[in-house]
Amino acid sequence: MNADRAGGERETPARRRGQGELEARVLSVLGEASEPVTAAWVLERLDADLSYSTVITILTRLHAKQAVTRTGRGRPVLWEPVANEAGLAALRMRRLLDKQSDRDAVLSSFVSVLSSHDEDLLRSLLAESGPDDTGAPSDRPER
Repeated sequence: MNADRAGGERETPARRRGQGELEARVLSVLGEASEPVTAAWVLERLDADLSYSTVITILTRLHAKQAVTRTGRGRPVLWEPVANEAGLAALRMRRLLDKQSDRDAVLSSFVSVLSSHDEDLLRSLLAESGPDDTGAPSDRPER
């Protein structure tokens, strides 16, 4: 519930950012780096009111999703993107698909709701992958 301010104005609550939004922002900042960087470096460049521990949590989640790598046995730990924002979305889609018992039905349903432009793009991308492609999913996200 919004609290009344002096003068009868209502205070608008701060919008809570979603986990995916923060992950995308962190990946974007990491993408600007020319070499692996520290969490403190990322925090300095995020235009947000976040704590250091929040940035570490986000980086750790991205690492678990194989969207970033971390190096260094001691301190400081250095972080580097493996996937960009599009790559992260693709990883999420792949994980969702992997959880389904009827992949054919899921893919069929997905294709049936694509716009004609997206369908044409998908056909083009599949044609580019060529007939030699085994169809086996790759574990390596694109950068």
